[in-house]
Amino acid sequence: MSIVSGTQTDYRLGFADQTEEVRVDALAVSGEVPAWLHGGLVRVTPAQMDFEQRSVAHWFDGMAMLNRFGFAGDGSVSYASAFLDTAARRDALATGGTSIAGFATDPCRSLFQRVSSVFSQVTTDNTNVNLSRLGDEYIAMTETPVAVAFDPETLATVRADAGAKQFGQITTAHPHHGVGGDGVSELVNFAAHLGRTSEYRVYARRSASEGRVVATLPVREPSYMHSFSLTPRYAVLIENPLVVNPLKLALGGKAFIHNYKWKPELGVKIHAFDRATGALARTWVADPFFVFHTINAYEDGDDVVVDLCAHDDASIIELLELDRLRSGSDHSDLGARPVRLTLPAGGGRATVRELADVDLELPRINYRTRNGQPYRYAYGGSAGGAAFLKRLVKIDVTDGSYAVWDEPDAWAGEPVFVARPGADAEDDGVVLSVVLDAAEGRSFLLVLDAQTFTEIARAEAPHHIPFGFHGQFFSA
Repeated sequence: MSIVSGTQTDYRLGFADQTEEVRVDALAVSGEVPAWLHGGLVRVTPAQMDFEQRSVAHWFDGMAMLNRFGFAGDGSVSYASAFLDTAARRDALATGGTSIAGFATDPCRSLFQRVSSVFSQVTTDNTNVNLSRLGDEYIAMTETPVAVAFDPETLATVRADAGAKQFGQITTAHPHHGVGGDGVSELVNFAAHLGRTSEYRVYARRSASEGRVVATLPVREPSYMHSFSLTPRYAVLIENPLVVNPLKLALGGKAFIHNYKWKPELGVKIHAFDRATGALARTWVADPFFVFHTINAYEDGDDVVVDLCAHDDASIIELLELDRLRSGSDHSDLGARPVRLTLPAGGGRATVRELADVDLELPRINYRTRNGQPYRYAYGGSAGGAAFLKRLVKIDVTDGSYAVWDEPDAWAGEPVFVARPGADAEDDGVVLSVVLDAAEGRSFLLVLDAQTFTEIARAEAPHHIPFGFHGQFFSA
């Protein structure tokens, strides 16, 4: 097993298990937390990688823990953490980890003898990637059609929701909030339905029991797609040239992602589906790259603009294997290039240009007012030549300028923008990030003024918080 000590003094501490569930009513705060900040920043992290018999093989397969920094509106900050109570974690604890078969952790041979299809593996409820709202519920998600509902105040697990299974075996952890033709709010997502005849499906859900297919597209070898974009008229899919033969997935025997093949000769295909009619409106092509995360998209007349974080290829997936991350080797190339795809009316070839001379991953924007609209600012994590994603950056996508927050021994997680109530300016608010202080052996919540990108406060957590992917601010 590959185990990292909780006494590490560099970024590897972020990949050490944290199995302690705690609740602290008031953290030590330095600086001044804005009184208008009222609610909670909830993040989900892979917090347990090691078990008695076995460790997971990939960061993406660690067991999900919720972490909440609460804001009472008086400048105080509370903290709580709790594992999601899932069948995946209960089984892992009971079997010493031998039951784990996930994104890139191969199934044990004894387990595989009892599993007839990898589709059984990809229905895991270990929802450790992202959080959202579905109707009146708060849900944790991963790349399977199973979401786990939780209480955003107590962090208690409420139930597992498998309502997206009807749309496909693989979905994304990055749905978008949209509005249907009748003006009702819905959660729009993408799924791959794999079978003798496979197809992409864009679908929308309004609650755990209500959903519909928006658009479909037949496909012979489905692409791995971690996210997509939404504009007022279009759902935009970006097909990575990382594809799978559905038969290999059906036969199983390997972890999910190990069945995919990198085929750069395919290039990247971008499809825009009309959200009103479901028709495939246009398709474009671009030279090969690999994308986990889109930044934003919008319509510019009849053209479509998509901004995203582009990696040269899919080797980023191997770089995130747990042994590699825990080895202390250089992972400075984890950062991607922020690029803009301009997609001309009528389809054809995309025009690609870099947005700024800086690496960027885990991107965020002022989602509430700018998603699907022209925008100016993007926030994200950046390696900047360090061994792992370390610093925070704010990019002005209109001119390529950028600001940086960085500090010795500090390893910053995804930045989450929260707008000030009544704000007019796009960047009037704060940026929240959970930062690991490796020298001190614990994490803290960082509060930046989003306009100046300078620190205004921090709150010290009681222990280190393992690195995670995504979180959301839920208003009180």
